[in-house]
Amino acid sequence: MDLIENRKSVRQYSEKRISDEILKQILNAGRLAPSWMNSQPWHFIVVKKQETKDLLCKLSNNQPHVRLADSVIVCVADNNAWSKEVFGQVLKARGMKDEAIDNIMTIPAYYPPLLGDETTLLRSVEQVTYAIAYMTLEAERLGVSCCVIGALGNEVTKILPEISKEAKDKLNLNDNQCIISMLTLGYEKEPQPSNKMRKDFDEVISLEKLGQKF
Repeated sequence: MDLIENRKSVRQYSEKRISDEILKQILNAGRLAPSWMNSQPWHFIVVKKQETKDLLCKLSNNQPHVRLADSVIVCVADNNAWSKEVFGQVLKARGMKDEAIDNIMTIPAYYPPLLGDETTLLRSVEQVTYAIAYMTLEAERLGVSCCVIGALGNEVTKILPEISKEAKDKLNLNDNQCIISMLTLGYEKEPQPSNKMRKDFDEVISLEKLGQKF
């Protein structure tokens, strides 16, 4: 709870560099996040080069902290993870037999590609968000400040298509992969206490049904 309460979005960073060891710990937290049926439909690309950060800044509708961060983690929803070959290997590693695997791939609720590309992407996005949350908390634990970047040009928002294509080409991404979010990382330039503004408990929490207090 201390990490959750103290974590905040930071957009101003000092010139102090983040070591690769610390970056790997943050990334590993994302790798170990919950994943439905262990599908892990994600990939995380660490960007340090200024030229690439400048491009990602454009992709984010020119949010300056993308350009100014020490490092940026590009969070990718990877629909390649749902291919029968890849997903099948994941299920097999869990100890499932071929017959059970084949059966799962006939059930739309268990195998999103049966419901189309849009639904498959939504299921991937859902899981990428878990990993992002884990990385923000591990960054906080390690004293690294971060900010989750949304409002991107991508296949979901359908904005900035030319920049989106340029960024995907730069990062060597294919048509089955979508940049969902980014995580800017750095050490806070002028440390400030967290001042969370959240809705009241009773406004967002109910017991048994909407509107009934817990």
